[in-house]
Amino acid sequence: MELLNNKILKLKLRDTSTQLITNRIEKSEVISRTEDGVNEVLVYWGIDEVTELNDLLNLTKNLPSPITKEYKWPGLYKPFDHQRITSEFLSVNRRGFCFNEAGTGKTSSALWAADYLMNKGKVKRVLIICPLSIMYSAWQADIFNTCMHRTSQVCHGSKEKRQIIVNGNYEFIIINYDGVAIIKDEIKEADFDLIIVDEANAYKSTTTSRWKTLSKIVRYHTRIWMMTGTPASQSPEDAYGLAKLVCPDRVPKFKTAWRDKVMHQISRFKWIPRPTSKEEVFKALTPAIRFAKDECLDLPDVMYQTRDVELTAQANKYYKQLKNQMLIETSGEQISAVNAAAGMNKLLQISGGAVYTDTKQTITFDIKPRLNTLKESIEETSHKVLVFVPYRHTITIVSEFLTNNNISNDLIHGDVTARERANIISRFQTADEPRVLVIQPQSASHGVTLTKANVVVFWSPVMSVEVYLQCIARMDRVGQKNKMTVVHLQGSPVEKRMYAMLRGKVDQHTKLVDLYREVLEE
Repeated sequence: MELLNNKILKLKLRDTSTQLITNRIEKSEVISRTEDGVNEVLVYWGIDEVTELNDLLNLTKNLPSPITKEYKWPGLYKPFDHQRITSEFLSVNRRGFCFNEAGTGKTSSALWAADYLMNKGKVKRVLIICPLSIMYSAWQADIFNTCMHRTSQVCHGSKEKRQIIVNGNYEFIIINYDGVAIIKDEIKEADFDLIIVDEANAYKSTTTSRWKTLSKIVRYHTRIWMMTGTPASQSPEDAYGLAKLVCPDRVPKFKTAWRDKVMHQISRFKWIPRPTSKEEVFKALTPAIRFAKDECLDLPDVMYQTRDVELTAQANKYYKQLKNQMLIETSGEQISAVNAAAGMNKLLQISGGAVYTDTKQTITFDIKPRLNTLKESIEETSHKVLVFVPYRHTITIVSEFLTNNNISNDLIHGDVTARERANIISRFQTADEPRVLVIQPQSASHGVTLTKANVVVFWSPVMSVEVYLQCIARMDRVGQKNKMTVVHLQGSPVEKRMYAMLRGKVDQHTKLVDLYREVLEE
């Protein structure tokens, strides 16, 4: 492929492709033919023509987008090279995947691409579907930062309020996953030109009502961009739901056929990936683009620290009692992944300071040593700090301790509304206080920028590699200018093993039973 005078693409194509192009693209011309059936074809370098070429030829490498010569890249800051390339890719693919790692600025890349298509008259309205927690703090904030000349509204609240917003004259509508089902008929009637799905792994299962609702909204002509930093994060089977929404012709009609294609059954209840599964997933999840963080950003290094915290006598007593009980219960029995996860979770709860009983009661332990170690970690930096506390009850204890020690803090957990979260995050990023943000990981592990912090403290391990990496990515992303430190607080054997697994990016789902056995045998 060659670009002539910044106006014309010169392509070398076989006869069949040549005929396809000249029949479908008006601004095309064959300028030479060879005996071996390779022809030189000229095609006008416009957004319509390039998009059509990508669709017709099913190219593994995208043709250059005219966005590079026509777009002014508005906003408060200019894009990095990888963001420009991502916007190019999205602008010429009606349907595709963006798998850029967390912290690489893919939100802005998608918005620039959408804004460019609006300028060209190809898109009028965009529906952004994302987690509730980042509707205000990530998407609405980034719309203001990148294309403030566009109108936007967060679609949240009562059904009537959502209906009014969707039917309003807004160019960008931001809605949470489950909010789509509430007004699915109105969304379908609105006929959005482009749907952007953030953290798209929420749609990996075709059996969920969430997936079924979206599948009814996406029409044949609808552009759809699926975005996630962790494609098929748990299993090759997870690719099926995403591919079925974006490019259904790339996967079998039924999921069982896809499972047989990428997985091998070794026992009645156990399947393992086939050697060719990665290749099959790659083919299914195309067209796609991916930038790893170390490929595109000149960010400061991340340092890791481990701080050992001795369990108090009370916590240690309960820990040993529970471990002995689990040893008895599993003696001679086959350990399932579900049982292993439940057992590990109980041991981690005890280590972190509070355990939830089977009767929904909470038993709290003396955690002064861990609290004092946390305080030391905070006092060692002059910058702001993120503290991730996995369990709801403990998060309140941590926040109260910091307040009593004159360390200003805010907290985010599942009961904090999306608007409140946005205000807390904005205050953390722009004001001197709070100094510390105490966060339940599931409530702010995706899409949120918290670059005013340069220290992340894990009160105790999370149960997912994906969540762990996403937590760190809150500070390790575009806008970070300081060296960063990740601190692991650990006291029990199960915490030490879990942190080792997380640092090694070991999929906990495949190793959980083995890890559980190791913990019990210690």
